[in-house]
Order: sequence, then C-alpha cells, then structure tokens
Amino acid sequence: MRALVIGGTGFIGRFVVDQLLRLGHEVAIVHRGSHPHDLPVVTQITAKRDRLADAAPQLRAFAPEAVVDMILSSGRQAEMLLDIFRGHAERIVAISSMDVYRACGVLHGTEPGPLEPLPLTEASPVRTRLQTYPPAQVAMLQQVFGWLDDEYDKIPVERAILRDSHSRGTVLRLPMVYGPGDPLRRFYPVVKRIVDGRRVLLFSESMAQWRATKGYVEDVARAIAIVATSSLSSGQIFNVGEPDTLTELEWAERIAGAMDWKGEFVIRPDDQVPPHLRAPGNAAQHWIADTRRIREQFGLAECCSRDVAVSRTTAWERDTPPQGFNPHQFDYEAEDAALNA
Repeated sequence: MRALVIGGTGFIGRFVVDQLLRLGHEVAIVHRGSHPHDLPVVTQITAKRDRLADAAPQLRAFAPEAVVDMILSSGRQAEMLLDIFRGHAERIVAISSMDVYRACGVLHGTEPGPLEPLPLTEASPVRTRLQTYPPAQVAMLQQVFGWLDDEYDKIPVERAILRDSHSRGTVLRLPMVYGPGDPLRRFYPVVKRIVDGRRVLLFSESMAQWRATKGYVEDVARAIAIVATSSLSSGQIFNVGEPDTLTELEWAERIAGAMDWKGEFVIRPDDQVPPHLRAPGNAAQHWIADTRRIREQFGLAECCSRDVAVSRTTAWERDTPPQGFNPHQFDYEAEDAALNA
C-alpha cells in the first residue's frame, strides 16, 4: 500500500514511518524541510502545515491509498486536508488525543458536573466546551509543537474526518506518549532531580496517586501503522495505550529504578508542597482509557516490556538535556523548605 504521512519526521511520526516500511508499504512523508527523514527509500514532500494546499499537486501525484496526518490541530486544518485528498485517497487517518474526553475538562475545571466514570471507552462523552486549554497554555505548547495553531482542538478534527462521506476516515486517540525524543520530556522532572543529586523527591498526595494512560512511542507507532493500512479501521475510533495504568508515583519509582537511585520519595498534602508540584486541576479525575477495542480487533500487543521502554527513555532523558525551552519547573529551595517544614 502507498501511505503518506504528514508530520513524518516528528517524535511519533518517525517511528510510524519506520513501522510502515517494516510492514512492506511504500511511504511518502510531508515535512517543513528543517528535519528531513534520513531514509532514501522514503519519498519526501516539503510543505508547511498551514499552507498544505500549495503542495496539493505533489501530494496527489504520490497517489496515496492511506493518508496519516500526525499533526492535525483544528477543524479548519481537517477541512483543508479533506479538500486536498477527496477523491484521491481511499482512507484518511487522523491522529487525535484523549484530551477530547469530558474527563479532560473535569480535570481542568471547564466541565461542570460529577467525575467521569472510568475506564474511558471510545463511546465515553467528549468535552462540551471546545479549546479547553487557555491561550497561555496554547502558546507554551506552540513552543514545543510548531504545527499547533491558535484554534487547537481535536474534537472538530474528529468530527470533520468521520462525517466526510467521500473519505473512509479513522480516528486514533493517543495517550501520553513517552520514549526517546519526547518533546514534552515526561520523564525529565524525575531524571533531572536524580542527576542533580537530590536524595529526596517530593510529591503532592493528589499527583502521586493520579493515573493517566501512557504508551511507549514504538508501540503507539506500530498501532498507528497497522490500523492505518487496514480496511477494517474505516469509520472507527480507537483508543491507543498500555493495557494497565500506573500512578505517577509508580512511574517515578520505575524511572528511579532504571537509574539505580537509592533515595526516598516523600508524599505531602497538596497545600504543603510548592505550586509547581501540585496537580493541574481536579486530580480526582483520572484519565484511564480502555484500549481493548484496538487490541482485540488487530491482535496488538506491546513490542517490548515496560522495563525496557522505561530504561530506553530514561537513558535518553539523562543523556539529552533540553536545549532552550523546558516545560518543567525546578525550584529546589522551595522543595527543601516544604520538606523541612
């Protein structure tokens, strides 16, 4: 099959391309030109996300049977994508996020009412309020993801892709993805504190117990590649992620174990820890997803053990400190004051 991947040089996209090639598919990638893919067997098309229509002739010339868009940010972008490939591609696969669920709004305080029942299935309610992230947080994310626009929201993306009668759309809702190259540096707060010689790591009670489905980048990419090239996926939504969900403290313990750290974790009530260590909202609302649909329908399982995935990610975080912008805060003076209070 000919598969075209938009955003094929990004954190997850590179692994998706590799998985598609391993499965024997012919692959083209679309990127901005700043980070070309290093595989000569891949067709490369240079285009900007917000001016994708300018490259329509090249995109259509590849004659893709499946288009995988890793970086759809808004309903407007989704409509542009459909206009380009309507009648030229059999299947459009939109990479979405679990932040579409109402549970995300409950966590951030934008959705009224009770906690959302768990686990979150593909049929669980989505948010009633669009653009759940405030402008300041969107601006922060744009420093990490250059493709993200001011209208960021995956709900309009999903609606546009699934309701189009001319393209057989598929939506994949991704979890919190970790692995070498993670631009959000999910393991870095623990790794840096250990590298800096901290012997005690402080957690708030709510953050220590919070659970959110995660996925190792190679496993997530394999799921995307398999689903994207299967006719069985048309018109469906799939949650992607690991089958079980650890607490944030359990993740930290595994990272510490991979670094052979012998220090101590200390948990304190939320009002006794610095603000940068507190949960970002109502941590009673967990993000635990049910991933049985994709596993049962496609026979998916993890490529490697969690210990191996954590070890690889931890080693990369340790050896590759962030350059420039870093989304995490480190205030050891405030943390020591809280520990000594």
